[in-house]
Amino acid sequence: MWDRVVHLAGSKAGLIAVYLVAFFVLERVFPKVRPLMRAHLDTAIGQMWRLGRNFSLAGFNFALSPLVVLPLTALASSHAPQWRPEWWGGWPGLVLDLVLLDVWIYWWHRANHEVPFLWRFHEVHHLDTFLDTTSALRFHAGEVLLSALVRAGVIFVLAVPLAHVVVFETLIVLAAIFHHSNVNLPDRFERGLSWLIVTPSIHWVHHHAVRADTDSNYCTVLSVWDRLFASRSKTRRSADMPIGVEGRDEEDLARLVARPFRARRG
Repeated sequence: MWDRVVHLAGSKAGLIAVYLVAFFVLERVFPKVRPLMRAHLDTAIGQMWRLGRNFSLAGFNFALSPLVVLPLTALASSHAPQWRPEWWGGWPGLVLDLVLLDVWIYWWHRANHEVPFLWRFHEVHHLDTFLDTTSALRFHAGEVLLSALVRAGVIFVLAVPLAHVVVFETLIVLAAIFHHSNVNLPDRFERGLSWLIVTPSIHWVHHHAVRADTDSNYCTVLSVWDRLFASRSKTRRSADMPIGVEGRDEEDLARLVARPFRARRG
């Protein structure tokens, strides 16, 4: 089993790396919003410090994946009770599992905003004051571990095959890179696409530094859940939209890592 875990982790990482580099280049050649419009990103040094924070947080999480996340996922899948009917297999089973896991991650994301303890960790992701592909990988390691634990329970109860989970996790990262990206998409194309999947125009509103918008637009892959569960914001994305957490400032790497464990005022 562990050889399979290592192989799956390597394949997943390779695909994500190629996709990340492609969007990282595209959003700098064809940007929707120029970073120079933000006062704190008006120098190359300011932009480099931001990228350094994001890649550092991402590095912690990439290390956790083969060491903790994938083994935990594999254990949950391999020890799950085999109760599934025959029709819940093959390609139909994969599609059904992807939809069910997408619904789960909608509610998990929503819980990260509504449960104060979970928000302490998830807030680190939202403190980024600009969005691009690197924002999609910027999460506190504590959130990654908590998510892996809860997901393991879901995998165990639903008896989700390991291969299906890896496909889903890969899809989630690719979707996140896309909808956090600063790529300038044709408006008509993006409007049409947004009826099916989450696009930058939807997710940038989720990162708007206004709490009412931050607590909306929770979808990750399919965009239908926000409409179905009445959490879709009516705000439209604009170039001058402030990004971040209302009333909170970005912090350096060390303070971001320690932030969930610090006492809060107000």
